Amino acid sequence: MKTKNKLLLAYLIIGLCFSLSAQNKLAKDSLVSVLNQTAMNDSAKYKLLMKISYLSSSPDETIHYGNKALELANALNNYRWKAASLLSLGDGFRLKGDLSQSTSCYLESAKVYESINNVLGVSTAYTNLGNVYLAQGNFENSNIYFRKAIEIFRQEKDSTRLATTLLNTGELYREYQILDSALIFFQRSKVIFKELDYPIGTAYNLGNIGLVLAEKGQHILAEENMNRAISILEELGDRYPIAVYQTSLADIYAQRGDYDRAIKYAESGLNIGIEEGLKEQVRDASLKLSEIHKSANHSDRAYTYLKQYITYRDSINNEETIRKMADLRTEYEVNKKQIEVDLLSEQAKLNRIVAWSAVFIIALLLVLTISLLKIYRIKDRAVRIVRQRRRVIAAQRNKLDEVNKTKDRFFSIISHDIRGPISNFQGISGLINMLADSNDADGLKQLGSMMESSAKEVSVLLDNLLEWALSQEGRIPNNPEVISLKEICQSNLNIMLNLAIAKKIDLEGKLPNEVMIMADKNSVSTIIRNLISNAIKFTPEEGRVSLSIDKEGELGVIEVKDSGIGISKEKLENLFSLKGTRSQWGTKGEKGIGLGLLLVHEFVELNNGRIEVESEEGKGTTFKVYLPLNGPTKS
Repeated sequence: MKTKNKLLLAYLIIGLCFSLSAQNKLAKDSLVSVLNQTAMNDSAKYKLLMKISYLSSSPDETIHYGNKALELANALNNYRWKAASLLSLGDGFRLKGDLSQSTSCYLESAKVYESINNVLGVSTAYTNLGNVYLAQGNFENSNIYFRKAIEIFRQEKDSTRLATTLLNTGELYREYQILDSALIFFQRSKVIFKELDYPIGTAYNLGNIGLVLAEKGQHILAEENMNRAISILEELGDRYPIAVYQTSLADIYAQRGDYDRAIKYAESGLNIGIEEGLKEQVRDASLKLSEIHKSANHSDRAYTYLKQYITYRDSINNEETIRKMADLRTEYEVNKKQIEVDLLSEQAKLNRIVAWSAVFIIALLLVLTISLLKIYRIKDRAVRIVRQRRRVIAAQRNKLDEVNKTKDRFFSIISHDIRGPISNFQGISGLINMLADSNDADGLKQLGSMMESSAKEVSVLLDNLLEWALSQEGRIPNNPEVISLKEICQSNLNIMLNLAIAKKIDLEGKLPNEVMIMADKNSVSTIIRNLISNAIKFTPEEGRVSLSIDKEGELGVIEVKDSGIGISKEKLENLFSLKGTRSQWGTKGEKGIGLGLLLVHEFVELNNGRIEVESEEGKGTTFKVYLPLNGPTKS
């Protein structure tokens, strides 16, 4: 069960650190005292009101001082102050859960900033609008405004705002379960914040990456990231994200069955939401507590928290709020388009006046020249259009050829790599007939289990093949991790055992030591499986195939050795390429198209390794694959 924690970045205000440490609270109280007791000019008063608004510890205080700043800006007719005050008000209403009022403030702020040509202000308003639509569950609008803001910040080279908006966009994709894209945005933001030495941004990135890892089921890494984030945020006093991460940690402990610890974390998140007036966090923590108590068979408490969740959910996400937000956005977009139309009309009118004036002045002297020039331009344009279209057609033809080659190669790989597991079924079918003739019910049951296992192995194999096919489009999934060679070799020996038994080949695993490597698990499994399959295919009955592991220096070694027919010197030269004739029959009539070793070679290089082969015709072949170790090995 997952708790959706929306608007995680509500406190990350662009340009200012919105962390509320004890020192900042004291600073806010001191500023309030100065405001009430000291006479000052309008500029100083406005700056003081805005600073108090940003440092305030609750949404209501943010709204109160934001309104005072707005009143002063309106009285002085200062548009820049007015736009900034509206942003502060929007922040307060957003944190309070009044999304309709928050949207109104941000849209009005965007219009004011546009009127004074302040592009950074406009993009800041767009970022905040993206956060509001994220809280409302409107992925499309949220993504539109985040993308607009990112484009402007990149053009203006504003690293802090760019990093913040990338972080917000990552949260948007996380919320809608586009987890790989979310990680990409978080990593980009993390790099920028690290360069800027911006601790609160780093903390949010660590925590949000932890949330993504939790949803991917990588709980240990998720817990580590979120605890690091909480440690930084506690020093800064930023409580809202702490509550969100605690709610996520509660989910992790609940999945482990540690309900007491899960309830402790969820209740802490709920208390922070109540103390800070954060409706969204109260809603999410209530739902999580209801789920945990239900799992722990605390029916009464589960029902109480469920009612609390429904109450807060409906107060935030109701139809009237959605309608008002939609109306406000429509009004803003219509007004914006109308302004653009008016500007274009004025520009067109001016252009017509200038054009007619120029034509009148030069018409008598340059009529012939203009006519000839127009003819030349028409011809030149026609030639350029034809050339451009030819280039487009040629590019499309080349692309189509490449797609067809990729398609053909994909189907060839599938037909090759699935042949080995399917052969298992052929071997089992013969054993079934023998056992049926002898009425051996126990043997038949055992074969039934073997067939079920083989079917599962075929399913896993198909998944791996489809992932490899993505590599032909440049999107190969490569997730290096620490893996046990002993474990993965034993798994593949089990997969290929039926094939070896059916051919009366002694398949031996020499796996005495544990060797840990850093590589992609799926591709390494494919390497081992193809090498064993290839060895069995070209080894005659009563022959031997062995699989062993070892280490040499900083490399782990996988060795597949057979007593088969061997490989000729001519074929060794092109063994890992598509050159020459690749099809060859196995010792028992098995058909092979020669792509298995090509696949092995590509996956070895993908994992920063190398492959060596020694072979002599009539005596057998030995393949050695070298892959990077990860840490010490266990004897």
